[in-house]
Amino acid sequence: MKGLLKGLGVTLQSMTKKKVTTSYPDVPIIMPDRFRGIQHFEPDKCIVCNQCVRICPTECITLTGKANPDPDKKGKVIDTYDINFEICILCDLCTEVCPTEAIVMTGNFELASYSRDDLFKDMKWLDDNNRHVRQDNNNIGAPAAAKGGAK
Repeated sequence: MKGLLKGLGVTLQSMTKKKVTTSYPDVPIIMPDRFRGIQHFEPDKCIVCNQCVRICPTECITLTGKANPDPDKKGKVIDTYDINFEICILCDLCTEVCPTEAIVMTGNFELASYSRDDLFKDMKWLDDNNRHVRQDNNNIGAPAAAKGGAK
């Protein structure tokens, strides 16, 4: 009998507490500032240094560049940039190593799909993925030098 009353006491206490259930897809979830979501990529800032590809622990990033068509300019221009989110662990290493901040993390986490093929994202999709950009990367679109990147 004592155990029954103790159990009812716990139940009554939990009934008076504030509910934590949300109405998620109707009401969007606000993620914390440092949440690591899907990457946003700006091809205009990429200098094709391949640092993001080299540091990726799952080798899910593929990057190719070609010689700059303008003979007066040095370096390469980006040709393709793809991420396979089937194996990406969203570790944030690719964004930390990027010298020009061409790739940044967002708070976007909705990537559910019925097909594994839909988890392979190309440069255009990553460039369009600019919703919920993290607060520490809130100056998307500013020149890299203004953000402390390469000059």
